[in-house]
Amino acid sequence: MNRQMDAAIATVRFGMGARPGEIRDAASDPRGWLAAQMANPAPATLDMKSLEPSHELVSQLQVAVRTDAIPGVVKLLRQVYRPQYVREAVVRTGQAITTTSSFHERWVHFWSDHFTVTGKKPVIVGLAGGFEREAIRPNVGGRFVDLLLAAVRHPVMILYLDNARSFGPNTPAARYRNGGLNENLAREVLELHTLGVDGGYDQADVRSLALMLTGWSLSPADGNGSGGRFHFHATAHEPGERHLMGIRYADDGVGQAEQALRDLAAHPATARNIARELARHFVSDTPSPDVVTSLSRTFTETAGDLQQLALALLDIQEAWAPLTKLKTPDELVVSTMRGVGANGSNEATLNALVELGQRPWMAPSPKGWPDTAEAWITPDRALRRVDFGAAVAERVATMPTDPVSRAREMMGELYGRDTITEISRAESPRQALALALSAPEFQRR
Repeated sequence: MNRQMDAAIATVRFGMGARPGEIRDAASDPRGWLAAQMANPAPATLDMKSLEPSHELVSQLQVAVRTDAIPGVVKLLRQVYRPQYVREAVVRTGQAITTTSSFHERWVHFWSDHFTVTGKKPVIVGLAGGFEREAIRPNVGGRFVDLLLAAVRHPVMILYLDNARSFGPNTPAARYRNGGLNENLAREVLELHTLGVDGGYDQADVRSLALMLTGWSLSPADGNGSGGRFHFHATAHEPGERHLMGIRYADDGVGQAEQALRDLAAHPATARNIARELARHFVSDTPSPDVVTSLSRTFTETAGDLQQLALALLDIQEAWAPLTKLKTPDELVVSTMRGVGANGSNEATLNALVELGQRPWMAPSPKGWPDTAEAWITPDRALRRVDFGAAVAERVATMPTDPVSRAREMMGELYGRDTITEISRAESPRQALALALSAPEFQRR
């Protein structure tokens, strides 16, 4: 075992990139260093409590729709939602840059992408950060079923996938609102959140779950602060028993869909789907079937215990192979800022993410961001990565007297001999840092 190599892999593969001194801190026990972060994650380094609760923003949207229709919504998006988005994105990125528990932070980002809500839908722009803070972040150390329920019940998910506009066809609400069934939430729960596209469900299952989810909606804005929260509207819920994946669900109001979600969380196809995603994210773009089987077994045997699943990743030998994954733009920006010892983020950091093609919470679809190299490497994008590294090097106030030592602090022994030679021969410390940040090794994790 090469502990120095494993320490570097611990910081860049499982973590968000090494801050100065972290590889040294991890070297005595890289796996234990990571496990401790999951068992006892450090408190948030930035003040997330000052950010506005999402239900208050949803309530403002409800009022705007009811009183001013389209002009009111446009005004809200410009004056409230977009500034809120920037605040959320700066805090989230700053948290990733400064945290001492970067494995835990990567875990948050992974599950946030799994349960994607995207600002590509304009009314979600100011809400996606609140969804991550309220539904994802508090639940990534518990059980998958609780994370699933928190995500599906959250008002932002209800709004994003149009379940607030889904009415049982034979309900008073459908007649009053001249509406009908919307299958978006049910379809994404089955295809993305639980079973996976090959999970054995069919269109009848999608419709059945959609009917069970009717009535899962939002509380109306009423002036006393209770609007914009999850609320079950019995008058919109389609009555009757349902069948999903061969299981019968009695007519039990809100409990009908809740039980269906619990059963989906425990389904073998869900274990397999989650295992595939984890293996692709932490091991390689094309993980072996044995790795997927091992993670799937852990998921099943621990009843979806997410901490145990994270620890199981640390025991997979293939996960410790060096540099098997290309960094996404978000990972590149965060690891760069961690590497140079930045103390937070600002709008310039967000602009870099936009330039590189991964603006926070702006995934192209509910599937989230792509997690394989082919999606992120084009000649233009490769050039932008090099330019980004050079721009950061130009802005670093204090340059190291020993550029090779600085490079070793960022990537340890993951830099190859030729790259270290190039860095050592650079004409200036700034050029050396630019070379270190744009090197092929630094682009990978």
